[in-house]
Amino acid sequence: MISINSLKIDRSYICQMNEHKEDWAIVKTIIQLAHELNLKVIAEGVEEEYELKSLKEIGCDEIQGYFISKPLPSREFEQLLLHN
Repeated sequence: MISINSLKIDRSYICQMNEHKEDWAIVKTIIQLAHELNLKVIAEGVEEEYELKSLKEIGCDEIQGYFISKPLPSREFEQLLLHN
């Protein structure tokens, strides 16, 4: 049996959620359902501060995306961590 501990929300929902109430409702519902199933929620493709704020407001656990950093080689990532 495969153990699942997290769920990712695709960028296509994240980028539209502040303009379209339907996408906001979908993201919020996904987060609520995942938490009911004891899953961590990760939002992919977060590029704007308002997206981060909205996701925090509705309980998203983690984010990935250019708002934090572009993809980096491991050595550059280590340096980024050491300096923050």
